[in-house]
Amino acid sequence: MNSFARMISPACLALAAISALASAPAQAQSADTSFFLTSNGIGNGGNLGGLAGADSHCQTLAQAAGAGAKTWRAYLSTQATDGAPAVNARDRIGKGPWKNAKGAVVAKDVADLHSANNNLTKQTSLSEKGDVINGRGDTPNRHDVLTGSQPDGTAFAAGEDRTCKNWTSSTQGAAMVGHSDRLGLRDDDASKSWNTSHPSRGPDGGCSQADLKTTGGDGLMYCFAAN
Repeated sequence: MNSFARMISPACLALAAISALASAPAQAQSADTSFFLTSNGIGNGGNLGGLAGADSHCQTLAQAAGAGAKTWRAYLSTQATDGAPAVNARDRIGKGPWKNAKGAVVAKDVADLHSANNNLTKQTSLSEKGDVINGRGDTPNRHDVLTGSQPDGTAFAAGEDRTCKNWTSSTQGAAMVGHSDRLGLRDDDASKSWNTSHPSRGPDGGCSQADLKTTGGDGLMYCFAAN
């Protein structure tokens, strides 16, 4: 080996080692994540492919962020219809505690999550990538989060649609949304609720992608590790 080769080889090895280390921390940080707000929606309005499609979206994003070893569930309720019972969002997300991508605990357990003591704010409802999602004052505003749920995390009674036909329609119904950038800690004020702020609405009725964007949404969802 000539002198130039002896000089360059260690440098190449060092660069390779640095590159490997540079990618490792992101995976290590994400592995402990157990809650995130999706960085993007499915893109078909309120038609998420049902609960299974929504869960799959959570799982896919978590996998890409290095947290795919967990079982992920979308925080969504469905309403009783055609003999099928309602499903409550609070019953499908595990027991907690849940941490965001930066390691901050957003809720200790299900009761804490649905109390005024939870730690869900614009600064803690981070995406799977650890990013803050646009809210009031940002362009575009994306703070509307699909939940189909009442303040306690249970489903709405059958009748008035609050789940875009149980997350299968982009043309009929409406979706209850929460605000990822709620202004305070009280969930009894609709303008401040993380999971129950207002129904979606728009020129198409409430469930198209364009409708969701009308009031500041993008079809985003909360995802929780259920194990």
